Amino acid sequence: MLPATTDRETDLVQKEKRSTGAFRQRIIDDIVSGALPFGSRLTIDGLAARYGISHMPVREALRELSGEGLLLAEPNRGARVRPVDAHFVECMFDTRGALEIMLTRRATMRRSDAACDEMEAIEEELEAHLRDGNAPAVHDANRRLHHAIYLAADNPDALAVVKRYWVLNAALWRRYGYAPARFQTMVSDHQHLLRAIRRRDADAATSIIAAHVTKAKQELMTRVAQDTVDSASLADAA
Repeated sequence: MLPATTDRETDLVQKEKRSTGAFRQRIIDDIVSGALPFGSRLTIDGLAARYGISHMPVREALRELSGEGLLLAEPNRGARVRPVDAHFVECMFDTRGALEIMLTRRATMRRSDAACDEMEAIEEELEAHLRDGNAPAVHDANRRLHHAIYLAADNPDALAVVKRYWVLNAALWRRYGYAPARFQTMVSDHQHLLRAIRRRDADAATSIIAAHVTKAKQELMTRVAQDTVDSASLADAA
């Protein structure tokens, strides 16, 4: 018979889980902000020193983030922030688009009036931030709007995958930037999408979200390709 777990042992386990979760989020935040660039190598010793934390939560966080695709595990060397190229961006958007189309259709058929009200309130907030020129707040409102839509679909497993892609998405846009016209196009798409969801017009809603994701994909792939050309030109000049 196994010995009973003491309250102290239980408290230590819960404390370790909280520590790992907080540290994991710090790594994600630093990837999104660019403090940990794409392709950079992460070692257990280096991360423990960087964040002032013990090795155990570092190992666990690296394991979780590798499983989610944000990091690539390197045996006996720690991990590396996932490198990004045009092929990766294309694959990410293809997968993300398929899931978002499915979630949007489900959300349109299942949404409540209260959920529609919340979506529309977030969109109003997004547009207010856009008028104020507050780009970080626009990005945050955009993320929350899509999350509210997909939450209404009531498919937690698919939502978890989409949320993982949204972390990468945020890091990519921060790295390569938006074209100035992108925000206005985004607002127009959102307005049409929310009207379709309010009307329970699933065909219209899925057509709009498909075009929305495709436009984002094309813009980001163009920016990645241009960055590659610019980097090659600088290397040749050097």
